[in-house]
Amino acid sequence: MKGIQPFSSESVTEGHPDKIADQISDEVLDRILAEDDAGRVACETLVTTDLVLVAGEVTTTAAIDIEATVREVLRDIGYTHAELGIGWDTCRVLTEIDEQSPNIARGVDGGGAGDQGMMFGYATDETPELMPLPIMLAHALVKRLADVRRSGGIAWLRPDGKAQVSVEYRDGEPARITTVVVSAQHDGHIAPGEIEAAIREEVIGPVLPSELYDEDRVRCHINPTGCFEIGGPRGDAGLTGRKIIVDTYGGVGRHGGGAFSGKDPSKVDRSAAYAARWIAKHLVAAKLARRAEVQLAYAIGVEEPVSVRVDTFGTGRRPDDELARRVTDVFDLRPREIIKRLGLRKPIYRRTAAYGHFGREPEGDGFTWERTDRTDDLAG
Repeated sequence: MKGIQPFSSESVTEGHPDKIADQISDEVLDRILAEDDAGRVACETLVTTDLVLVAGEVTTTAAIDIEATVREVLRDIGYTHAELGIGWDTCRVLTEIDEQSPNIARGVDGGGAGDQGMMFGYATDETPELMPLPIMLAHALVKRLADVRRSGGIAWLRPDGKAQVSVEYRDGEPARITTVVVSAQHDGHIAPGEIEAAIREEVIGPVLPSELYDEDRVRCHINPTGCFEIGGPRGDAGLTGRKIIVDTYGGVGRHGGGAFSGKDPSKVDRSAAYAARWIAKHLVAAKLARRAEVQLAYAIGVEEPVSVRVDTFGTGRRPDDELARRVTDVFDLRPREIIKRLGLRKPIYRRTAAYGHFGREPEGDGFTWERTDRTDDLAG
């Protein structure tokens, strides 16, 4: 990428309606896997004013209380009374759960993929996490919004919020931050000037790197409409799987279209997307490329991927087709083996459902796809 070009990415807080839905779906999944690690789960959630609807297909021996699960997630996020957007103890909770189709189960039982489709993983050396810089900065801003709300640092913040960061690239390298947009839900009767000053001082300043952020040159739009009192599910309905770009690479690289939350790892939308990130990160960590995108594609009920593709955007130390052959030699990409190698049958998913599935430090049994323990094998 030559010349001077901006790139923008956004993220949302855990209190954003779509992220509420993702967290409920993944908490249901976690509670099932904690009792039945062979459970099959496809859980979708809708949240709107005073209502949560949980639907999907589940086959399991576990017995969980979905209504109690929903209410605990809402309370954990901070929706403690209805005027915030939804009340954890007053909203209606509806469930509509069926069993997984036996046609799908037949293929999965044999070790095959739970669906057809293509999944992408991406990595770049522009950050220590081997992630694109704009999405990492956007995640950091919304996580900071949540942290200062929870700590009481900004007492009038409410759970909903969004952030967007534009980074200027020069010949493919991040050079400076040009624009920051922060929309933060707040209590009523807070003056716009007070909101802007607090967000600049308590959120933007502590998060953005000084070598890229010049306050005098960066355009900041903080609550651009002037008021963001009505938010959460009262301001906008939320759905599981509607923030797939926030969940991945902020718009850098391609996306296969499949969402993650609420799906057990037999669904390659999730497990193969994690594997693709795992491989792409290895390619960059092994210094075989500065940027790498990996595509995996599957047919429902079939074990081996139907295609494996590597694109290093001209940064590879070896031809892309050779790197793809190395990948298939080193990594067993059958769904059953991905699940086993990454430990995906454990209740690890609620933590992934806000602030991105990638670029996170491996912790305990979670985020195993961020490890780079096979670089020597790949480098040869």
